[in-house]
Amino acid sequence: MLVALIAKDKPGALQIRKDTREEHLAYIKATGVVSQAGPLLDDAGEMAGSLVVLDVADMDAAQGWAENDPYAKAGLFESVELAAWKKVV
Repeated sequence: MLVALIAKDKPGALQIRKDTREEHLAYIKATGVVSQAGPLLDDAGEMAGSLVVLDVADMDAAQGWAENDPYAKAGLFESVELAAWKKVV
């Protein structure tokens, strides 16, 4: 199943994102369940969140992936939403 993870960073947390980025990217590569991903941007064009599409067995697997993401472990996110998603285009 495809699951969209939409996470918004805590205000003023850009440095946490930058400091944890390489570990986050390594996690994406190692887990092999990310279909597509990229940062959300604020009005100034700075990274301010994440959009990650996971291809996982179920919502529990998506939740586990989200909880173990180095960004989440570093306390980067103000909010995280997981939603089942269907690719059309």
